[in-house]
Amino acid sequence: MADEVERPEGPLPAPTEQIHLPAPSYLAPVMAFGITLMVVGVVLSPIIVAIGAIFFVITLVKWIRQTREEMRELPLEH
Repeated sequence: MADEVERPEGPLPAPTEQIHLPAPSYLAPVMAFGITLMVVGVVLSPIIVAIGAIFFVITLVKWIRQTREEMRELPLEH
């Protein structure tokens, strides 16, 4: 079986660095909502396109800021 494979060098060494995972965020669903409004607005009204574009741009700017802050907090070796 695959679980019972013995390695000649012994057990695996402990990881040398931590894995960075971003925090959960509401920004992706809100951005998707803005894109949906823009697509629907193409058929219905330019006002809906504008509202969707506002949602999209605001969430895009917030997401970029959040990512830059997270990257700034990482150690330099990362």
